[in-house]
Amino acid sequence: MPVDGRRVLGGGPNHLVWSGHPAGRPLTVPDGLLGRDALEAFARDKAADPLVARMTAGPGTPLLRSDVQSRAEYHALAAYADVYRPLGIEHQLAMAFPAGCTADGPRGVCLAVNRARGDFGDADRATADLLRPRLVRAMRRLAPPGRERVTRREAAVLDLLARGLTDRQIARRLAISPRTVEKHLEHAYPKLRARGRVDAATTWPSLAGGGPEGRSRPLPDPPEPA
Repeated sequence: MPVDGRRVLGGGPNHLVWSGHPAGRPLTVPDGLLGRDALEAFARDKAADPLVARMTAGPGTPLLRSDVQSRAEYHALAAYADVYRPLGIEHQLAMAFPAGCTADGPRGVCLAVNRARGDFGDADRATADLLRPRLVRAMRRLAPPGRERVTRREAAVLDLLARGLTDRQIARRLAISPRTVEKHLEHAYPKLRARGRVDAATTWPSLAGGGPEGRSRPLPDPPEPA
């Protein structure tokens, strides 16, 4: 499925399209993959494409082109004439998933497998269902949130959170109040692009960087107010 930030792998009747989006800002399209006219046509026509809409706004679970429209409806799309037909795309299996972070924020990826002949079936969908969570984990390791944004005190709290300690237990270990633990976590969540304590606890140990032990060094804590 051609979308902003696309990379087309392979050629001929079967190929794979991989497209990445940091939050709010599409990636730059690499030169030479698609012509300017095709890119402009896709940007112009994608709002009317139900599969693109489901991948953009839906849960991202594997979906076939034939799940959302008939062959005649697909061929009636403006994008079919301008983009899909020239690429020989008659059948598609697409999925979307979170894929770590860039400097601009969280990134999502849409992956589409395209065929010229023969629709995808239940076995293909099942394979995509198995592959999707593995891709999420792999992309998170390749492009993790920035550990370097976290202060030393937030890092200490996250270290204990990742070991399964409660806020009260963390507070006793660090000689601070449970409310202070909550505040450190509240400040750390957006830095990790985490949705909550469970997400932070699983994300934190996977982060790596350029520190002496393979980790980025946390920032110093801000001074306490006078």
